[in-house]
Amino acid sequence: MNSDKVLDAKGLACPMPIVRTKKAMMELESGQVLEIHATDKGAKNDLAAWAKSGGHELLSDTEEDGVFRFWIKKG
Repeated sequence: MNSDKVLDAKGLACPMPIVRTKKAMMELESGQVLEIHATDKGAKNDLAAWAKSGGHELLSDTEEDGVFRFWIKKG
């Protein structure tokens, strides 16, 4: 999936992946896609809830070799 920006949040514990995601989203225009890489298991629920509450769209999420990848479209 194509993304406009990639955020490496691997190795960060909650709440840092959300904090970094929020900061990175502020740098994007509406409709652009942020790709996030995280290793914190809680990131899946946290990012899904954060995206929904912020008016963004979680397009997809995958897990491969302990790395979670998320694609969030800015609302």
